[in-house]
Amino acid sequence: MDFGVVLQTNPPAWRTVGLAKQAEEHGFDYVWTFDSHLLWQEPYVIYSAILAETKRVIVGPMVTNPATRDWTVTASVFATLNEMYGNRTVCGIGRGDSAVRVLNGKPTTLKEVRAATHVIRELANCRPVEHNGSTLQFPWARTSSLEVWVAAYGPLALKTAGEVGDGFILQLGDVDVAKWMIAQVRKAAAEAGRDPEALTFCVAAPAYVGTEDQLGHMRDQTRWFGGMVGNHVADIVSKYGEEGDFPDVLTDYIKGRTGYDYNTHGKADNDHVDFVPDEIVDRFCLLGTPEQHIAKLQALKAIGVDQFAVYLQHDNKEETLRVYGESIMPVLREHVTAKA
Repeated sequence: MDFGVVLQTNPPAWRTVGLAKQAEEHGFDYVWTFDSHLLWQEPYVIYSAILAETKRVIVGPMVTNPATRDWTVTASVFATLNEMYGNRTVCGIGRGDSAVRVLNGKPTTLKEVRAATHVIRELANCRPVEHNGSTLQFPWARTSSLEVWVAAYGPLALKTAGEVGDGFILQLGDVDVAKWMIAQVRKAAAEAGRDPEALTFCVAAPAYVGTEDQLGHMRDQTRWFGGMVGNHVADIVSKYGEEGDFPDVLTDYIKGRTGYDYNTHGKADNDHVDFVPDEIVDRFCLLGTPEQHIAKLQALKAIGVDQFAVYLQHDNKEETLRVYGESIMPVLREHVTAKA
């Protein structure tokens, strides 16, 4: 299993770069960031600094969208970073949440996600693509290689991920829900004539390491995540109704949801997520002792999760990186002995 961290690009930018460097030092494989240009600093500028200051980690957005950035510009950014730093980027993409809603916009259609995924991938892999009535290609890109992973929750979005994504991103750490969603993506890939095993399955969720007597504080620091997931679930319910084909655990808890303030999006001190019960926090996040983290990660690995990405939006960032690097990730890695 690979491991990533998900950062917000809060100022100062060098703090984000410093956390990325610590992540690499502790053995993490990926460094992801939010991509919401009004709420936080521009991530693609910071990616360049992270790549210059590190040697191995792969960087990318969790997630970008087809609405707030021209697709060819997005492809150009990734191709440029790859040409400069040796193919150490990945593109996570979805319909859009905070980046578009802060602008009073709406998430894009899945048709747009499909089209953007194709255009970005072809251009960033040094291939020509038909777009806006022309055949386009970067004449300067020679070695760039990029995968595009699709973030999804709803049935049709999961189908899209299976049909066009190089990977699937699920921002939710519940084992039962992840199992159901991964199965939907695998089925869609197979029905589209693709190899389901060729897709990368990434689960992302807050992780906080602590003792049993700290559980209340850990929940308070990560309750924001249930609110963020609730935004996407609310979209699904509005489209399909409460009887749609998706797990009840996702729809039941948002019945007490009254609204959402994007000014505190993704923040531990989010003051309008009281509707998220402790049970949901425990299911969606990874909380507790290293042994409890390991047990849940092993369960995720068993259902086909290839990467777990840690949301670090809490007050224990450095310690989480250290404990994961020293005590948790080594247990989940493939073990090789020097002498058989």
